[in-house]
This record gives sequence, structure tokens and C-alpha cells, in this order.
Amino acid sequence: LLTRGLPLTGTKQLVTVGVGAISRRGLSGGVARRLVLPNKARLVLEDGTEFSGYSFGADRSSSGEVVFNTGLTGYPESLTDPSYRGQILVLTYPIVGNYGVPDTQAVDENGLRLNVESDAVHVTGLIVQDYSVDHSHWKSAHSLSHWLKREGVPALSGIDTRLLTKRIRDRGTLLGKIEFSDQPLAEFDNPNLRNLTAEVSTKEVRVFGKGNPHKIVAVDCGVKHNMIKMLCARGAEVHLVPWDYDFTEEPYDGLFITNGPGDPALIKTTIDNIRKVINTRNEPVFGICCGNQLVGLAAGCTSYKMPLGNRGHNQSVLNLVTKQAFITSQNHGFAINTDNLPFGWRPLFINANDGSNEGLMCTEKPIFTAQFHPEACGGPTDTQFLFDAFIEMVKTKSATVIMPEPRLMDARRVPVAKVLVLGSGGLSIGQAGEFDYSGSQAIKALKEEGVKTVLMNPNIASVQTNAEGEKQADMVYFLPVIEREKPDGILLSMGGQTALNVGIELHESGILEQHNVRVLGTQIHDIKLTEDRETFAEELMRINEKLAPSVAVTRVSEAIKAAHDIGYPVMVRAAFALGGLGSGLAKDEASLVDICRKAFAITNQVLIEKSLLGWKEVEYEVVRDAANNCITVCNMENFDPLGVHTGDSIVVAPSQTLSNEEYHMLRETALKVIRHFNIVGECNIQYALHPHSLEYCIIEINARLSRSSALASKATGYPLAFIAAKLSLGISLPEIKNATTKVTTACFEPSLDYITTKIPRWDLDRFHHTPKEIGSAMKSVGEIMAIGRTFEESLQKALRMTHPSVGGFESKLPMGKQYPDNFDLLEGLQVPSNARIHYICRALEQDLMTVDEIHRFTQIDRWFLHKLKRIVDYRKDLEQLGQANETTSEDWGLAKKLGFSDKQLGEVFRKPVSEVRAHRLSLGLTPYVKQIDTMAAEYPSYTNYLYCSYNAAEHDVAFTDKGIMVLGCGPYHIGSSVEFDWCSVSAIRCLNALGMKSIVVNYNPETVSTDFDECDRLYFEELSQERVLDIYQLESASNCIVSVGGQIPNTLALPLHKAGVRILGTHPTKIDDAEDRAKFSRILDEIGVGQAPWRALTSEKEALEFAEQVGYPCLVRPSYILSGSAMNVAYGPQELRGFLGQAAAVNAECKITTRSSRIRAKSNATRSPPTARLWRTDPRSCAAASSRRAVNAEHPVPECTAKFSDATLVLPPHTINARMPQGSGVAAANKLVKLYIPFAKFQIRDVVKRIAERFSITGPFNTQFLVTPEQKVLVIETNLRASRSFPFVSKTLGTDFIATATKVMLGVEPDQKDLYTMENPREPVGFVGI
Repeated sequence: LLTRGLPLTGTKQLVTVGVGAISRRGLSGGVARRLVLPNKARLVLEDGTEFSGYSFGADRSSSGEVVFNTGLTGYPESLTDPSYRGQILVLTYPIVGNYGVPDTQAVDENGLRLNVESDAVHVTGLIVQDYSVDHSHWKSAHSLSHWLKREGVPALSGIDTRLLTKRIRDRGTLLGKIEFSDQPLAEFDNPNLRNLTAEVSTKEVRVFGKGNPHKIVAVDCGVKHNMIKMLCARGAEVHLVPWDYDFTEEPYDGLFITNGPGDPALIKTTIDNIRKVINTRNEPVFGICCGNQLVGLAAGCTSYKMPLGNRGHNQSVLNLVTKQAFITSQNHGFAINTDNLPFGWRPLFINANDGSNEGLMCTEKPIFTAQFHPEACGGPTDTQFLFDAFIEMVKTKSATVIMPEPRLMDARRVPVAKVLVLGSGGLSIGQAGEFDYSGSQAIKALKEEGVKTVLMNPNIASVQTNAEGEKQADMVYFLPVIEREKPDGILLSMGGQTALNVGIELHESGILEQHNVRVLGTQIHDIKLTEDRETFAEELMRINEKLAPSVAVTRVSEAIKAAHDIGYPVMVRAAFALGGLGSGLAKDEASLVDICRKAFAITNQVLIEKSLLGWKEVEYEVVRDAANNCITVCNMENFDPLGVHTGDSIVVAPSQTLSNEEYHMLRETALKVIRHFNIVGECNIQYALHPHSLEYCIIEINARLSRSSALASKATGYPLAFIAAKLSLGISLPEIKNATTKVTTACFEPSLDYITTKIPRWDLDRFHHTPKEIGSAMKSVGEIMAIGRTFEESLQKALRMTHPSVGGFESKLPMGKQYPDNFDLLEGLQVPSNARIHYICRALEQDLMTVDEIHRFTQIDRWFLHKLKRIVDYRKDLEQLGQANETTSEDWGLAKKLGFSDKQLGEVFRKPVSEVRAHRLSLGLTPYVKQIDTMAAEYPSYTNYLYCSYNAAEHDVAFTDKGIMVLGCGPYHIGSSVEFDWCSVSAIRCLNALGMKSIVVNYNPETVSTDFDECDRLYFEELSQERVLDIYQLESASNCIVSVGGQIPNTLALPLHKAGVRILGTHPTKIDDAEDRAKFSRILDEIGVGQAPWRALTSEKEALEFAEQVGYPCLVRPSYILSGSAMNVAYGPQELRGFLGQAAAVNAECKITTRSSRIRAKSNATRSPPTARLWRTDPRSCAAASSRRAVNAEHPVPECTAKFSDATLVLPPHTINARMPQGSGVAAANKLVKLYIPFAKFQIRDVVKRIAERFSITGPFNTQFLVTPEQKVLVIETNLRASRSFPFVSKTLGTDFIATATKVMLGVEPDQKDLYTMENPREPVGFVGI
């Protein structure tokens, strides 16, 4: 520090971490800290509750009414809203200060503030969870902290704002005070007893828009400047008068009554003046917020104090005249009681959630009001047309209220009785398990509405293709269906691009018309408008929307000309493509020709587009019903700038660096565009946003459920596919209930009080020589989502979720890979890749680059980079504190709030994880369980959708169920895909059917198992020993199932068992025996079961000697791996050396077997416990006690080199002719071998039985075999868990073997019809499963 010229202690420059603001430098004991906690203060509530927080505003005690606001953006606008006078404002979104504060002194041509809503901050205090001083925004003039200090307003961070919101919600009016230890306050100040309007109203008449043709008198009860701007922009000369000004005789063209704070009944002078106007004058009158209450009181109604008020940007309001719904911004604690509304008046708007009045209209005169804020600053702009209506009434001197006619559509229920749902087919990059989730949700929604459903999907491994169950389709087909089932409706939007393309083809070929099948939701014509790049661009230009300069072409020569006209670099995008397939960035003509030739192989049209590299990429998920009600459900921001496919980018929801202006500009555009294209259901719209201006371009629209839809559903708790399916039937949004609250409407925009982080999962290392760079064409095979109450907490969780070898934000590469000797950090930062996040950490850890330098090379927003640097800085602090033995409980707490795991802390302090956990627990540090309720705790929630956070102070739920934990599959990757989600769901549904409580832990947003209505408790959490133990102990769970989620939970079996977790099924020590290659081999020798030659290796020398002994090729195989991870076939010594290094990175012990030409067979089995009554029936075989044969039909290589997941499987097994190719170590080269499977079957059955007995297997397992030409059966491996082929076998044979296995593990006797024995197998009759 001294060599850099920095003091060891210094002034507090506040920055963000989990517990709140942190100063940059300071001295703690003998250690110079990089991050030091600032001054503390406390929030005291009148009920005696106290909260300790960290000051980032003025160090001044204050008191007032405590209220909350659920908006995701717009804190500068809220703080300057006069309606908050006398109130301590709690912001429910936990991360505040991200985009700083714009110039609060800047004014427009009328002298009105440009960037805020009044001349001063009106709140008495501010409470947030997490404060960011390292703000980043092109309009930012200073930090939020600097502004609040300048204005003398105290602010605290590090407080559980969700807990506080619930307390306010349940108590109603609640007074509080922010106290500093040296400034105690004796009393609580109740601002509702004061005439707050008199405090905020102008003291003199002021004129704005002078010279405009229409004189509007505006009664200032606490006006927001944007209201005046709205009037001036529409031709009004606004005369702003004090609240008690007598305007009854004033000449004007219209009267406007503004918003304001406090109890409206105290403003008697204004009420009397309005009453006189109502009775004696005929000019139009428009009142907003407090203006609505004052007009209501003047008309003869009464007002009342609401239990908690409506404050936020997502309040749903219904127009009782037009029946249209709007999303509105609100800030009020009082409302009008319309029960005694006099004759000649009627309610105009009502709140769709609590039924409170949201506006009045006079049926005799041109008087109307709105309780909400149509000027929308901050908040949505949906109702700004009310200003147009008011000025139009002024212009025309209307005698009555004139409401503009909305663009209402035919919203009648669609008359369908049977609907065909198209699935997505086989999983592929860009179209994976998320469509299993979407289709399953759609089926559930249709069945709930009494519609018979027919599913067509050839993906045998998906949950939606289950044949039975109350959540399943009535009929499931893997083959053509329309002629047989004769559906009268078809749903195309739930099966990805495949289903959409099939639907278009069915329409264009006339098949749908021929069979009278009606397309539900968005119509084909509108779908084609969004899919065809040329027509899409034309349609956007028609509505004056912005698209990057582009040209649609159909030939390479046209592409060359278009690129020349636009200028290089250009982006190439293929029409009707999935996951960015066929797209790419062309820097010159050679790369353009290469990309276009590949693109034209899959499509007949591509778009040549101006490159917008470096712009921000933002996405909105949008929902629209047939009545033209439209909402945005989720807004997401890419961590990576434009140029990386959103499926390959780190993504946060909600956006973190957008101001209120940017957020709602893009939201307004989304609604405009979606309405123009007549989308019915759900779609997403992607933007490129210039990082230093308000310029934006629309990238594309997906007129269907997209890959992001599942992510958005899980990020918000709003079931998009379920809602979209109902909307396709003609049901309107206000008619549908919110699934989490059960009482509010689905016509709302979710409020989040947490942040989610999505990180892709790549498996590029599986393919040798595959470039690790990522770009516009998607390469990831899966993704994870983490939830936290700070970005740091969420990000570190997310990184750990991507792979068990990743500890968090660290420079170490996944799977123990090493940086090459010639690693170029600059290139690693400039070129996006699957490891760039780790390269950023390396640059920060080693002080190789500053945040500004990293930003320059990556174009990643500085806000994200500052957050990453904070993690690195605190880790360095911890290392120094640990070495000096100076850590405190506060240090440990801060580490957990920043997302550090016990394993990370063990590395920092050089202690075993067990010691770290024990010490943490001794300090009382455990995570708190929080709900995802879509409403930021504004309404009581009945949801079981949960996550854990250290940035909290209480649990949202009670732990009384003592249920059974089911560990899910984690991210989809090669070797662990939707099959394991099917296994998890089968186990969960079996538990539910048996009346047992289920607790699911998983973090894959694409899965059905992470649908919160599948289980009793869903934890969207890490599958790590630390977190599973936390949940198990909090829930006092009775048991844990690890055998249905694949390798990740299976690997946890032994450590969880040692920690005291009761594992159902096969004993964890037996699982370890099977997973450890050396132990497994010794046991096979003991029971006389053959296996391929192998050796456990401890050095490269031993490996090379063994390979020379048995001959090449050889197979390198580490223990505890899934689907061939780090398995490789070495054809010589050089390859072997390289592969050994990769295998050792996964597991230190490797197994090498000879590679020879073998026919492989595999047996899946479910075995009952010896203590159960079923023991006499011997092991249950999921493959009807018979072998299954794997044939590699595509590659002329020995069959034993094809992984089962990459092979064609046949059930029942058949006689095979296999030509054995020439090659070293092949027993019978170029010789036709005819294998008669029945003989091998008996050997396999005997081996399976011996293995099952020796390992005391209880539950699902599978064994893989090599069968030699001499019919000798050799065991490859046994997995004491479910395998990828369980869904295939279960659905081919018509029995859910995972449900059977679950019953077996529970000691419940399965149904006799589900039992298949070795002696009495069952095979398909009349068909073959392939």
C-alpha cells in the first residue's frame, strides 16, 4: 500500500458488498485491509424491532413512517417524489446505487428538473440491502452516497429488506427511526398527523410552457415535474398554484390536481375549492394520486388509510369502462372508499389485486381521476394516454369524459376440445430440456381447462412423454397423429424452432386446413413475419422501430455486395434457425463467404447486418393475451457485450446497469412491437443497447417459448408456458391467478427481491481440437441458475454450479486444467471464450490490469468488473487476516455474504473443510431460507419455491415437514441430460403418490424437477456437500435419495453419509466400492466375474509400461466420472501422455483397459433390499433381465469404442452380424462373427445377480458389459444409480422403473404388474424400441 502511495487508513469511500457499504482502505489490528466496514447505525421500529446497518448517507438521525417500494429501477426518481415526504423508504430490490445518480441540477427549457422529480430529496431516510458505490452509467454525475450526504439524508445498507417488508406488510402503518449512537431520538415522528402538502407545495404561482394555447391550472399538492412536462408537451400553459390557492374563480381551460403526500382529509381548503368547481364549473378536471383522493372527498366519498399502501412499478389496474388492464406506477398510502359514491359518479379504475379504487369519473361532467401515476417517472408508460385524453377534452371543450378506445381484440374463448401439442424432439444445442419443461407446463394448463391433450414428441427421455399421470397428456405419440386423433387445435409454440417449422410446413401444405385443425395462439402469418428476416425488418420500419442496418440475401454473391455496402465487420444471421446456427461475425470477404456457405446449407435466407459489437445485449420476456393486454415478465442483461450468443453468455435478471429511463424505454418498445405482430402467448425480444447513449436496435423476436423462457420462469417464479397455454385458449390475463400468491392476478410484472445469475455449461473439451472461443453461434449444452441477494453471492454460487471442480470466482481453470506456458492474457480477455471469467480473475488477482483496462479489452460493464474485483480484494484480506489470526465473526459473516463457500474458506485459511464448517456453525453462521414469490413479499406467499442466502436475518418458512430429500441432476451436459430429470421427477411423483413430503434440490432452470408445483419444497440451490447438509439439517429431513440425479449427487453419497445424512437405497460405502476402479475390480475378482485387463496407475511411467504390455489402443478412464468424462482412447505413447494429464485433472486415479473389437451389452437393474419381502424374487431388471445391445451404426470403428449414449440401442436385443475391423489388439480381424445373444444373456443375468448380491444393491443400477466374439462376458462398470437409458427402457416396456426403484428404497412393495425378474423377463411384443 505504501509503495503505491496509498495511506493505511483513509476517508470512507463507500463500495458494495453483501452487508452493505464498505470503505476502500483501513487498518484492522495489524492487517491493512482493502475493504473495511463503515460506520454502523440502527433502524428502530415502533414495535421494538431493531436492525443494525451500515451508513452510506448522511450521519444524521431521523424518524418517519416506514414504507416500501417494489420497483426494480428508478431510485433517483423515487427519492425526489414529494409523495414520500416524511417517510423512511425501504427499497425491496436489494442492490441499489448501480447506475449512480445523474445530474440532479440539470433543467429543461421550462426550468424543470431533467433527471429527477423535484428540487430536493423528500424521503426522511433510505434503507437497502446492498449498496453500490462503484456505479457505472454514462449519465451518472456522482454516487448515490455523495448525493444523499449532500442532501443531509441518512441511508443504511446491510439490512434484510425482505424481512422488513414483511413486517410492514403484516403490521400496516409502522413508524421508525434511523439512529446513530451519538444522536439518540426520544420519540417517533408520525408524518401523517401533519399537513405534509403544505410542506411540499409551491409558495407562489409559477408558469411553465408560457405561450402554449391551453391554460391549465395545476394545484400543487406535491407535484412531480414529469406531470408538468407531460402537460406542456401537449400544448398546455401550466399555472402551478399553491395547495390552498383559490382557483374557483380563476379563468382556465382545464384543472389539474397533482399528487402529494400524507392524509388527504387534512387538506380541507383544497377539498372545498374542488367541491365548488364540481358544482359550478364545466371545464375538464383531471386528478392524479392525491388528486384522485381529493376529488373523491369533494364528491362526497370518504378516504381511509390502507394497511400498507401501493408503492411500486408493477401494480395491475383494470379500466372498468374498456375492460383493459394496465401496469402502473403507484405511491400512495390512502385510498377512496367508493361504497358511498354519490349519483352521477362511478369508479373508472380498480386495482386488480386488492380491489381498491384506482380512479373515478363523473358521468355528468368532464371530470376523471387516476390513483396511479400515468406520467410514469419512474415506472411504466402504459397510461400516458390519459394526458392525451385530458388535453383532447380541453381542446374540444367536452361536456363529458372521453376515454380513448383501446385496441381491443376478439377475446372470446377458443372452442377447442382436443389440442395437439408439438414437442421439440431430440435435444440439441439451442433446443434442450427447457422445451420439456415448457411442454409439460402447457399440458398441465390445457388439462386444467378441461381440454383433452395429445402430445407428439419422439424424445423418449422427456417428462412430457410419460404415458400416465394427472399432469400428463391424454395420449402420447412418437409417430404421426393428426389423421388418427383428429384434434381441432394445435399448439406450436412449446416445442422450440422444430415445432414452429413443422407447424409452418403443415399450414403451407394445407394439412391443417384439410383436417380442420386450428392454430392456437400466435397465427402462422404473424410467426412468418418474425422468422423471415426481410419481412421482419420491413415490419419494424413500418412502426418506426430500430433495426441494425441490414440486407436479406439468398445467395453468396448478394451477401458480398450487401457487406460491401454496409461495411465490414458484418454479422451474418440465418433465417428460421436455432441457437444462432449459421450465424457469425465476418471481418472480411473471405470469412463472409465461409460463414454464408455454411448458413445456406441449413436455410435459404440470411441477413447481412451491421456489426454492433460492444453494445449491451438486453432481453425482455413478453406476454400478451387476445384482448391486447400486454406485460413484460422478466428483463435480463448479458454480462458479455453483444457478439456472444445469449445462450453462451452469463446473464443476470433483472438487469443491473440500466437506468429507469433505459429500462422503460425498452419495455415500451417491447409492448409496441409485440402488439404490432399480434403475438398471443409468450415471446421474447432481444435488444442491442448502445453503452453510452439511448440508441438501441432490435436484434430479433422469437414468436414462441424460447430457451430464455424457462430461465425467465425460474428467475421470476412466473410460469410463462403455463400462462401462454391458457392465453392460447382465449383466456385473458386478468382472469388467471398468480400461482404463488393464489389471490393476486397473473396480469402483473414480477417484482424481484433477489438477483439471478445464469451461466452456460460447455463441454468443448469432449471434442478434441474444438475452438474454445464463443460467438454468435451457440455452443453450450446446458446452463445453471443461481439466486442470491447480492451479485457476488449469486455469481459465486453460479460458478460452483457449473462444475464440481470450480470453487467460485477464481483464476483456477475448471477440471484442474493448467494455463499453457504461452498463455496470452490480453488475447484471453479480448476474445470471448468459455474460460474468460477465470482470465478476468487472474488479471485482478495478480494486479495485472485495472478495472478500466479490463473493460477496455472486454467491453464488459465496469459495474460487473468492480463487483468481481471486490471478491478478489476480500479474499486477499481474508488471507492476510488468517495468517495474522485476526479474523472475527464479522469477517466470516461478510465472506459468506459475498458468496464464499466453506471449501473456498478452507483454501484461504489452509484448513480442512470440516474444520471450517464446524467453526462457522460455532459462530452461528447458517444460511437463511427465502421464498421466490414474484411480489417481493408485498403479499403473503404460499409458494414452496426457495433459495438460501446469508444476506438475510430470518427464514421465510417453518421447517415442520421432515420430508425426503431428492437430489436433482444439476446442469445438462454431455452424459447428463434430460434423462436424469425424468428419473428425478419419477421419484418425486412416486413420493407424492405415497403421501410422503418431498424436498428437491436442483439448480437447472431447464428442468421439470425445478417446477415448484412438482414437490413440497423446491430449493434452487447448489448440489454441494455444504449446501445439501445445510438444507438437510434445517429441514430435519428424514432421508435423502441420491441415486436418481446422475453422477453429481451420486458422488456426494459417501461424504453426506459420513456427515450423518441418511441415504436411501444402496449403502454409500457400496457406492464408493463401485465407483473406485481399484476396489470394484478387486470385488469382481472375489466373485469370479471377468473384466478387461486394467491397472490403477500412480505415475506416467507405469501407464506407458502397462500400455506396451497389453498393446495399443488403450482406454484411459478416471474414477467417479460420468459418460466418458476425460475418457480417451490412446493409439500411441504420445497420446497416452496427454490423456493421462486430462484424466488426472478429473480424478487422480485412472484405469486403463485394452481396446479391442467387442460387441457391448448393457443391463439396467432395480434391486429390492434383502430385508424386504420381495427378496425372494431376486434382482429386478429394468431391461427385462436381458442384455441390450449397443451398435454404432455410423462409424466404421470397433463397437466398444462408442459410448452407450452415442450408440443406437435396441430393445429387445436381436441377433447381430458384426464385421470386425483390422487393428492392433483385435482378436478376430475382418471376420464375420455371428453372436447368438440368448447364450450371452444367461451369462449376463448370472453376473448381474452376483454383483447385486455382493454390493447389497437396493434401488436403481446398471451394468455395462463387453461380449467377445467367443461369447465371453466381461464387465466394464457398474453404476449404483439410475442411468441415461432408464426412460428408454421404462417407456418401451410400459413400466416406470424409477418409480419401482423408489418404492423399493422406501421399503414399500411395488405393484406386482411392475415386477420383472431374471427368471421371468418381459420383452416388447409386436414392436421394437430403438
